Amino acid sequence: MIDARDAISWAINEFSRERRVVVTSLQAAGVAVADMAVQIDSAVRVATIDTGRLPEQTLAYLDTLRERWGRPIEVVVPDARDVQPFVLTHGVNPFYVSTDLRLQCCNIRKVLPLQRLLADVDCWITGLQRDDSSDRAGVDVIEIDQAHGGIVKLNPLAEWSSDQVFAYLRSRGIPEHPLYRAGYTSIGCAPCTRAVQPGEDARAGRWWWEQGTAKECGIHGGPLRVVGAADREEVLIGGRNR
Repeated sequence: MIDARDAISWAINEFSRERRVVVTSLQAAGVAVADMAVQIDSAVRVATIDTGRLPEQTLAYLDTLRERWGRPIEVVVPDARDVQPFVLTHGVNPFYVSTDLRLQCCNIRKVLPLQRLLADVDCWITGLQRDDSSDRAGVDVIEIDQAHGGIVKLNPLAEWSSDQVFAYLRSRGIPEHPLYRAGYTSIGCAPCTRAVQPGEDARAGRWWWEQGTAKECGIHGGPLRVVGAADREEVLIGGRNR
C-alpha cells in the first residue's frame, strides 16, 4: 500500500507548483487530500468547481476551509457562453428529463471547466476512493489520465475507507461539510443530490431518479491507463523531474 502522504509529497516534489493542482469538490476525501497537501506546501494550488448550482452549505463550507487554511482556493466556473444557450434551449432543470440532458449539463458545468483547469498541468490530485461506489472499485493510486492529454492523475486515498477519511478530519480538527450531518453521503449540485436512506449505496443520493445508469458526471469517466505495481514504485522513487 502506498502511503497517501508519500504519494502527495512525491507529486509536490516532482511537478512544479504551476503544473500540479489538487482538485476537490469539498467532500470529505478531497478535503483530506487538500489538507495533507497544504501541510507539505502551504502555497499548493487547490481548486474547486462552482457549477452555479451548488448548495448554499457547500459555498459556506468553502469559506470555512479558506479560513481554516488561511489561504485562497481557486474557484473555476462554467463558461456563460456554454450555459446560456443550453438553458435557453432546454430550461433550468433539464437533467430531470433525460440522462442525456443530465450528462450535457454535467459536461457544461463540470467537465469543460475541469478541462480548462487541467490544460496546463502535468498532475492533478483527487480524493477518489475505491469504496465510493462499484463504478470506482478499480481506482488506483496513480493513473495516466488519457482524457486530459496523458497527465498524471493521483488518487492518494484510493485505498482508504470512508471511516479512515473522517477519522483523519477529526484528528486534524477540520469541520465536516454540514450536509453530512443531514444524511448526505455524496454531495454535488443542489437539484441533483439528496440524503440517502439506511442501507443505500453511498452514491444513491446522486441523480436518484435515474435507474441503471452510472452515478458519474463525467469528470472521472475518461479513459485511464493504470500504472502497474512495478511502474508505481519507479514513478514514486524515480520521478520524471518535470
